[in-house]
Amino acid sequence: MQWTSAPNIEGAPLPQRARGYWEERFRAGRERVEALLEAERAQLPPWAVVGFGAGIACWFALGSRTEWLALLAIASGVAIAGFTVGGGRAERAAGWFALMMALGCGLIWIRSERVAAPRIDRPLVSTFNGLIERVEPRVAKGDVRLTLAPTDPSLPPRVRVSVKADSFPQGLTSGARIAVRARLAPPPPMVLPGTYDFARDLWFQRIGGVGKALGPVEVLAPGRSDGLDGVRDQLGRHIRERLPGPSGGIATALATGDQNAVGEDDADAMRRSGLTHLLSVSGLHIAAVIAAAMLLTLKLLALSERLALRFNLVLVAAAAGAVAGIAYTLLTGAQVPTVRSCIVALLVLAGIALGREALSIRLLSVAALAILLIKPESIAGASFQLSFAAVTAIIALHSTGWARRTFMRRDEGPFARLGRALLAMTATGLAVELTLIPLALYHFHKAGLYGIGANLVAIPLTTFVIMPLEAASLLLDLVGLGAPFWYLTGLSIQFLLWLAHWVGSASGAVATLASMPGWAFAFMIAGGLWLAMWNGRVRLLGLVPVALGATGAALAPSPDLLVTGDGKHLAVVESDGAPRILRSRTGDFIRDVFAETAGFDGDPLVLEEAPFANCSRDSCVADVMREGRTWRVLATRSTASIAWRDLVRSCAASDIAVSDRWLPRSCSPRWLKLDRDSLGRTGGVAIYLRGAPRVVTVSSQLGQHPWAPAPPSAMRSRKRGR
Repeated sequence: MQWTSAPNIEGAPLPQRARGYWEERFRAGRERVEALLEAERAQLPPWAVVGFGAGIACWFALGSRTEWLALLAIASGVAIAGFTVGGGRAERAAGWFALMMALGCGLIWIRSERVAAPRIDRPLVSTFNGLIERVEPRVAKGDVRLTLAPTDPSLPPRVRVSVKADSFPQGLTSGARIAVRARLAPPPPMVLPGTYDFARDLWFQRIGGVGKALGPVEVLAPGRSDGLDGVRDQLGRHIRERLPGPSGGIATALATGDQNAVGEDDADAMRRSGLTHLLSVSGLHIAAVIAAAMLLTLKLLALSERLALRFNLVLVAAAAGAVAGIAYTLLTGAQVPTVRSCIVALLVLAGIALGREALSIRLLSVAALAILLIKPESIAGASFQLSFAAVTAIIALHSTGWARRTFMRRDEGPFARLGRALLAMTATGLAVELTLIPLALYHFHKAGLYGIGANLVAIPLTTFVIMPLEAASLLLDLVGLGAPFWYLTGLSIQFLLWLAHWVGSASGAVATLASMPGWAFAFMIAGGLWLAMWNGRVRLLGLVPVALGATGAALAPSPDLLVTGDGKHLAVVESDGAPRILRSRTGDFIRDVFAETAGFDGDPLVLEEAPFANCSRDSCVADVMREGRTWRVLATRSTASIAWRDLVRSCAASDIAVSDRWLPRSCSPRWLKLDRDSLGRTGGVAIYLRGAPRVVTVSSQLGQHPWAPAPPSAMRSRKRGR
């Protein structure tokens, strides 16, 4: 007797009964999903924008054409299935999400090909004429950065050159033609795995070379002085003349969006204290400008009884605020955070005029879609992510039932109203800080932990004191009466800087993280979006991927050895996270990169002073102990010739050999050789010696993206072809 034919109490075979049970469970689950989507149908359209952004982000995360094509194929297949199978809301939602994901991936791929421009492949010195497209004074660094369009056809169509401030003619603006002698180099690639990718940003700006001017600039034809760049430059110079020193740099950033006048120490203090967002013109500044314009318009027009009775002054004030917001956005250079904030503000004003909800996830998604359609590459930048994450956190918090009940205005005494307002500010600040910490750790390897308290003081100070005083100072300068207001502006900015330095230097003010796995970051982003996008209790499911991502980030190992792509710079990371660098005269930029990548809050130490290292003028040998095993690292650090026999013997006694020169084939370390040839193929590397030893390279992270540097073999082939 076979058990498969045995009848149950209802007379059906057991496999059939099991099949019916699971079909019933599936049907019940599908009905619950349909009910959920029906209840949350107003939240579904923003998910299409999330899918669009996810497609763009996946193109950056994936590394080859095969993977991009596979993503397009899978997304297209899911979209077709979603629109043709089932016919329910869940299938249609999945179809739209997948379709937008495919469109996002296709858009950024097409844009990366359309912006392709020639790049120089080796350093060179050239004297050329060029048209100035952009002027960026970097007061804190004592130079001016120019974006030029060279007339020499042998050069890329656009290059970026830094000129010493004392060699740059005053008043030179965009549109001028100059002659300059400069040393140009290819766009700098990612220094170490996980660090900032300069070449990516320069690719989308069509900049094919960067460098420094060798000598003064010769002016062939003056530029235009009536454009926005000229106005911005004149305004910045005027502010710094009225407020010399650090205060002038902060005031310039608030008025024009130019942070190049802010000193490195002040910028670092603002970053460590969680106040760096005040220097980037974004939602806070746009809101302050629009609110001030609306308030002034309302008060002035209300003085006329005829106007107050004949016209809707709120609508007129909203129009005046929109004009002020657009003008401020253009004046400050129309950067991504400013454009995003301006678009959201305009939508809010339109909602006020139409009597709709002022701010919602739907409005924010429209702003995100507008930016991604124009500049899809902006999604890879920290600016886009931080600005949208902050506003999303605010909207999500205030959309909860608890926030609506707690923060709602009511008839109560002044102290209760003040306490409720302070509670709302504290809760909002906490939500924003918790949202931004993973982003800051991923992009900058550090995040300020005391930013909530600092922002409770700094945001009202900036919004209601510093910016109004600075605006009044500029207006009264037209009649020569601005000096007292400039004095007050300077005092208020000095207090802001004191607060930033005090909070930033406090013990435990900064959390650091050596590296965050990409999957952990993606989990936290996905979980955060899930928490923000839904209204019901289903949003709490987003805590699961957030917790998984946070756990993965916390448990991620730190690198034990860091080597730059040119082989000149190396850092051995000690067990406590302190990097010890090979060359004591390493520049500030490389020192900062090593400290950030190692997750170290401080200045790197020197390898030759370590007890486990033995260094001479030409090389260092370090014995790195990890999990009971000693790894011997050999690194050269001079251009002097080393005896072949000594070099070969040292290589054979080492596990890892690193050099900025070509090492002979007979140099055979026991595990890994990183010389000029191999590093030319891999770029910078991070080496992990705990557990199973592994090497993470820059080339593996860049993959086949168009801005990835060509390998040395390809460069030699091009030279032979010429």
